[in-house]
Amino acid sequence: MTNLYLDIPTFDDFGKVLDGTVYHALPDDWWVGTSDVIGSTKAVEAGRYKDVNMVGASVICAVSNVLGHSDFPFLFGGDGASFACSPDQIDAVRDAMASTATWATETLNLELRVGLVRIGDIRAAGHDVRIARYAVSNPVSYAMFAGGGMQWAEDQMKQGNNMIQAAPSGSRPDLTGLSCRWSPIRAEGSDVILSIIVAGRDDRTRFDATVHELFAILDDSPRKSSPIPENGPGVAFPPPGMHLEAEATKHKEGGYIKAWLKALYIALIAAILMKTGWKLGAFDPRRYRDYTGYNTDFRKFGDGLWMTVNCSLTRAEEVEALLHAAELQGDIHFGTHRQRSAIMTCIVPSITSDAHFHFLDGGEGGYTAAATAFKAKRKRDQVLGASPANA
Repeated sequence: MTNLYLDIPTFDDFGKVLDGTVYHALPDDWWVGTSDVIGSTKAVEAGRYKDVNMVGASVICAVSNVLGHSDFPFLFGGDGASFACSPDQIDAVRDAMASTATWATETLNLELRVGLVRIGDIRAAGHDVRIARYAVSNPVSYAMFAGGGMQWAEDQMKQGNNMIQAAPSGSRPDLTGLSCRWSPIRAEGSDVILSIIVAGRDDRTRFDATVHELFAILDDSPRKSSPIPENGPGVAFPPPGMHLEAEATKHKEGGYIKAWLKALYIALIAAILMKTGWKLGAFDPRRYRDYTGYNTDFRKFGDGLWMTVNCSLTRAEEVEALLHAAELQGDIHFGTHRQRSAIMTCIVPSITSDAHFHFLDGGEGGYTAAATAFKAKRKRDQVLGASPANA
């Protein structure tokens, strides 16, 4: 059976996310899934950055283990995620989302809101869901979303519509492959990690012009402002997120202690191999580290632009001045947040395959903090009668 999503051609020039011809409409009978952590702002303010990111990525992982890794379009948003899927296994997808909500509450004390809505219903409400595939490496591409439908679906969920009830107590999703073993990525010297969210308003042409200027600023930097060091992220032992990995798998491993010890053993072997460069069977640590850099989603498009970049203070000020001027002209809404580090949450189906996925966020607020500012501006203008355009 052919996979409609994988049949969409890929592109490797990120600037093409602004080119409408690379996007393809999904069928009316497909579904859009959305999720977000309720109270994520307070959790982030309390220093629970990795917990929030782990829960945000857990929905993608749970659905991936139902549908097949990379075989469906998804978008990580820091404190939540969005995806689209065919109706073939929608009942299993719904169960995975419901179980993930229960797991988040009962293991990490974070309330995860989840929802599903048919694309036909999104279009009936005047929005669309179009997909493009941006290839970050030969085996991995990330979905880019346009049409306004994903944002509409999330807004509807937050209003209590199309929500999925959490599964009964004790229900657990399959979170095989979910991990967070890399060390936080620190900005060097006076640099900052800048989280950026930008969405268009009434004139798409003016939004595109602003984003082109933004790309020109950020691309004029090593690795196009990616925070990932040239030699890949660092490895610490024990990894700071090991307890989260144990929480994700303890129901399969026979309890938290067994899951923690297994995670500790795997992390120790990984740390030794990464430090020494020794190969173990088919696992090549140098290649794995290289592909971690390639496969990191530090920039993406989901009804707007999302980026986690490394900037000098001067460049960060230039970016924010550009966005502020464009916002004053009514071209965009935006939110940014500066911090000193970035953190990574990963889905690794197999350590011997190059197809592993790495979700990047700011390490001290990130997308959650940037979204707080962005949403406040969007809400203000909606109240005044100026609704944002479908990006």
